[in-house]
Amino acid sequence: MVQVQQHNHHPQQELEKPAKTQLNGDKSPHANPSDWATRRRPDTIVLFDVDGTLSPSRLTAAPEMIAFLNKLKEHCVIGYVGGSDLAKQKEQLGEAAVSGLFDFGFSENGATAFRLGKQIAADSFIKFLGEQRYKELINYVLVYLSTIDIPVKRGTFVEFRNGMINVSPIGRSCSQQERIQFAELDKQSGIRRKMADDLRAKFAHFGLSFSIGGQISIDIFPTGWDKTLCLKHLHGEGFSTVHFFGDRTEPGGNDYEIFHHPAVHGHTVVNPEDTINQLKRLFNLH
Repeated sequence: MVQVQQHNHHPQQELEKPAKTQLNGDKSPHANPSDWATRRRPDTIVLFDVDGTLSPSRLTAAPEMIAFLNKLKEHCVIGYVGGSDLAKQKEQLGEAAVSGLFDFGFSENGATAFRLGKQIAADSFIKFLGEQRYKELINYVLVYLSTIDIPVKRGTFVEFRNGMINVSPIGRSCSQQERIQFAELDKQSGIRRKMADDLRAKFAHFGLSFSIGGQISIDIFPTGWDKTLCLKHLHGEGFSTVHFFGDRTEPGGNDYEIFHHPAVHGHTVVNPEDTINQLKRLFNLH
């Protein structure tokens, strides 16, 4: 079992958070612990957020990151879990990395799950909510977006995904520079936080969660379908230690729930370079 040590890399918080419990629940029908027998620590899995953790937001992971993950994989099992759909994750991590490097891949927080490159699960947001409630939600969101006054608006303000919807005040088709400018404005004025709070109050009876992720958007998904959803696919795999690395671990951030899950050692990072540095210390890699 990985020994948890204290570091002062982030003075305001612990680098390591001792897990209080072990993963428990019904064994995944796809579980086969023998698949990890060649790893130096087959009982340990490291899960990563994508945006801001493995790659800059909506940009491609650096070759140095991919090379480091290949080295890390000799020591433990690795997986990614993000709110984006599979197509966007492939853009950021690369086709080869998604299908071959990572042992587990979780798109849309785990609503769509992959193990050793093969899909093992797919949950539906529409089936959960129903068409009528979905229309009510979307209609309200579109009107709400029209009331937000920001310097630039582009297109694709609502993106439907299999396990959630993603809402962006500026629009997902904005340029990288416009994305950065909105992110700075949002830090100052809390546009997304206010919107998430307002939607949460309006649709409290819908059983939905409203989570801030990345730089420009809000994820809306059934309560419980946050990133902890992916953990059910790890039951029976023989993992006694689960690490998670993410950049949005604050309340309201889309890494918050899994970071604070009692069976998870949570690590907050500020960028991909920080991710590598913390892993080097944790696993004594050089």
